[in-house]
Amino acid sequence: MVDAPASHADLLSRPLFAHLATVRPDGAPLVNPMWFLWDDAQGVIKLTHTKRRRNYQYIRSEPRVALDITDPDDPYRYMQIRGVVEAIEDDPTGAFYQVLQLRYRGTVGEVSDREFRVIVTIRPTGFKVR
Repeated sequence: MVDAPASHADLLSRPLFAHLATVRPDGAPLVNPMWFLWDDAQGVIKLTHTKRRRNYQYIRSEPRVALDITDPDDPYRYMQIRGVVEAIEDDPTGAFYQVLQLRYRGTVGEVSDREFRVIVTIRPTGFKVR
């Protein structure tokens, strides 16, 4: 397990957007803003996604990913995380999506695409901070 740098741990604990980079089949990168949850006990990052998105297919075919989290109070301060998708679990009730709704919006609502929802678990392999 690679430890997250203590100097930037707040970026993992705050409800900030992580920019997730995946690799398309043609080798080109694709970056999307994502909600996330840092599981400090396990040392992993968890995201929610749906099976209907192309990015989901890219993750399944190439599990190496990268994330970037920028401090909105100081845009020159950021954390870059390289990692590997360790697990993809079905979330047919949308329960994890609702955990993230509460974290990011402060309320929980209906998950209209719950039957397509998955939980993506990323194991960090390296961190870079500035």
